[in-house]
Amino acid sequence: MHIRPIRTDQDHETALREIEALWGAEDGTEAGDRLDVLATLVETYESRRWPIEPLDPVRAIEAAMEMNGYTRAELAALIGQSRATEILARHRALTLPMIRKIAGAWHVPEKVLVQDYALAKA
Repeated sequence: MHIRPIRTDQDHETALREIEALWGAEDGTEAGDRLDVLATLVETYESRRWPIEPLDPVRAIEAAMEMNGYTRAELAALIGQSRATEILARHRALTLPMIRKIAGAWHVPEKVLVQDYALAKA
């Protein structure tokens, strides 16, 4: 099994095409082992090439709204109208009761919501 490191976008594309061809290979076979190794190399390359910054609490709420079709009105129903506006505008920090309500209702991890984040300058 000859496998090369993935160093360029072209290497990445080649590896993705090979993964597609190997998809569904049985575990423990040479093809299955090759698929596992290539998938690991691709994952490592992608995490270095296109790192994903962790979301701050406000961005996590916005992402939950976008992904699940939640509205500002639904956020306001959870934490209060003025509070929702202030949180999304970064004029006020989330409180622990707000975090618990959002995490429970929208399944946003509490560990994401309790992080420190920058508020807008007044």
